[in-house]
Amino acid sequence: MVKSLPNNIYLVGLMGAGKSTVGKLLAKKLGRRFIDADHVIEERCGVKIPVIFEMEGEEGFRKREAQTISEITSENEIVLATGGGAILLPENRKLLNERGVVIYLHANPIELWHRTKGSEGRPLLKTGDPKKILENLYAIRDPLYREIAHHVIETGKPSVNQLVHTLMMQLELSP
Repeated sequence: MVKSLPNNIYLVGLMGAGKSTVGKLLAKKLGRRFIDADHVIEERCGVKIPVIFEMEGEEGFRKREAQTISEITSENEIVLATGGGAILLPENRKLLNERGVVIYLHANPIELWHRTKGSEGRPLLKTGDPKKILENLYAIRDPLYREIAHHVIETGKPSVNQLVHTLMMQLELSP
């Protein structure tokens, strides 16, 4: 008997882990709608996330993010790429864990630093040494990602196509 795929699939991980890239391809292969939580917030606010951080601080942004996560996770048949810090609030972790299958796209801080070097739109990396910031974020967030993850996928060497294939295999085998 073939098991059916989970209703909703949520991708979590630090910035640069590949949530949006993997999520778009996974959604396409599954015939589902892809949603990037950060893009939804930007569309609603009419400004980019760095501007929200500048005007409202991280706390203001996290409130907007929590409202967005609550709304999006009530939808069906989606693949959602969350923002890297979405798991910081306990209510977000609870909703993600209960309303779908959570996939943690794991990468080490050095790899993430290489992937995010020079990229715009990452306000948390603008406040000091990006490598050190990523190491600190990893230390805080890795346990939270693992707490809610149904599957952990290493994003180091495989291509995006290989990652999506691995993910689909994991999802079909999940209980």
